[in-house]
Amino acid sequence: MQRSWTTSGRALHLELDPSLPRRTAIERALRAAIRAGALATGAPLPATRALAQDLGVARGTVVEAYDQLITEGYLAARHGSGTVVAWSGAKPARVGPSAPRAAAAPSPYRFSFKSGSPDVSSFPRAPWLAALRAALARAPDAALDYGDPRGLPALRAVLADYLGRARGVVVGEEEVVVCSSAGQALGLLARVLRAAGAERIAVEDPGLPELRRVLEAGGLAWRAVPVDGEGLVTGALQERDGAVMVTPAHQFPMGVTLSPARRAALVEWARRREAWIIEDDYDGEFRYDRQPVGALQALEPSRVIYVGTASKVLAPGVRLAWVAAPRALVTAIAEAKRLSDRQAPTLEQLALAELIRSGAFERHLRRMRREYRRRRDALLAAVARSAPRLSAAGIAAGLHLVLPLPPEGPAEAAVEAAAAARGVEVRGLGEFGAGAAPAARGVVVGYGSPPASAFDAALAALAAALAEVCGGEREDGTAERANRGRRRPAVSAPRR
Repeated sequence: MQRSWTTSGRALHLELDPSLPRRTAIERALRAAIRAGALATGAPLPATRALAQDLGVARGTVVEAYDQLITEGYLAARHGSGTVVAWSGAKPARVGPSAPRAAAAPSPYRFSFKSGSPDVSSFPRAPWLAALRAALARAPDAALDYGDPRGLPALRAVLADYLGRARGVVVGEEEVVVCSSAGQALGLLARVLRAAGAERIAVEDPGLPELRRVLEAGGLAWRAVPVDGEGLVTGALQERDGAVMVTPAHQFPMGVTLSPARRAALVEWARRREAWIIEDDYDGEFRYDRQPVGALQALEPSRVIYVGTASKVLAPGVRLAWVAAPRALVTAIAEAKRLSDRQAPTLEQLALAELIRSGAFERHLRRMRREYRRRRDALLAAVARSAPRLSAAGIAAGLHLVLPLPPEGPAEAAVEAAAAARGVEVRGLGEFGAGAAPAARGVVVGYGSPPASAFDAALAALAAALAEVCGGEREDGTAERANRGRRRPAVSAPRR
């Protein structure tokens, strides 16, 4: 069916898929209109009540659709201006050589609790600069020329040593390939595994949609496999799966650790099937209740491909990641890297090698581990005070936790909207589902991204939003004792 409304003097037609739920159909139609340029950056959208009346749906359906697209960055809610388009796929028109490009829309949020982002304000600027200076002073001229696509030997050597000590990875410097990001590493692996005969890769559900798209772009079809309290459900793997990608140390986004039994079963499946396992160790260094769980790769280095990154410990702007590759694949991965962009940035490699060699990298890691634990504990206490009905999950490690929502509500969109009204960005679990099982209901809260100077204010705003839509008493009818000054939060951190 086709519906239209008039805004800014123009009629815009939306094609709503009748086979989809109405909210989903509206979201898809709006995304398509924005990507096609029918709605340009800054274009106002009709009020939710007016659009709901025009489409013949409940106003709440339109509100939830708008909120989802605000979360995804397509729309922005601006005080006094209603909802406008924050991004457009249309290319700007060129009137002449000096025609201006549209400026990027500012974020509608004051604070972001998005998952997967560290506190970039804590980047070790002085140690990084000192490491770069020291490395450049010693580096031969040849280090600045074209080199081994696997990366600088100095960096590969210190990475092999560090990964063995800190993560238990079994690898020599010859099997390390340095990439410009974990996303690039996964794209290269997709192409290499496809060339090696794998046609389909199993992925965790829920998981990060962007990584599924990277694998698909690399030529691998993907199939979603559910996750439960022990991690990936290994019994759901199929014979046709030529590979599987897992986040065993701290599953994204649910936060569970792959259990010992599942780890053993997964490795046995790979051996029996001669299949490959991609281990995405995106935040494995951050664990708070005990020492970090060792890498899965150590159980079967010939079948597990380990991927790590500097993005969480340092900053996403440091465009470096690494692959600890099985010997059977390292040559193919290096060739794929050479054909992709020849080699990772040399100056960043020199600086990181010196940072690790000097011990400054691990000193920074220890400092940030303490800081993120402090933030996590503060977040747990705030949840206990403001929304005692909620019980956080996935709290033992990483830079995010999950707040599962009770069956009786509220909806994810209601929590997102209440947070957005206070200038706070959070994301619902539904965004990460892949369709293998009914999507869990909850909110993912990343406590790494707010800068240290703004964390307390950001947490207060988030707590106010949670109190608005999730406050009240526990299921047993008792009021939250933290509100009466009790020092230990009801949702407590695990013991040290």
